[in-house]
Amino acid sequence: MITVVTTDRIYLCCGETDMRRGINSLARTVQQVLALDPHTGAIFCFRGRKGHIIKILAHAYRR
Repeated sequence: MITVVTTDRIYLCCGETDMRRGINSLARTVQQVLALDPHTGAIFCFRGRKGHIIKILAHAYRR
């Protein structure tokens, strides 16, 4: 099930990402590399090596 998340922050992560990485690994990358909390309701987009595949990390945050 895909849920539409309303947010005002969308981060496009430049560079290539290994698409074999799971959601926990991507969340750890957000915490370590970007120094951001992946659970704040922002959307993080990661692109694959060839650029035709993306993974989106979004956490529904209720205020």
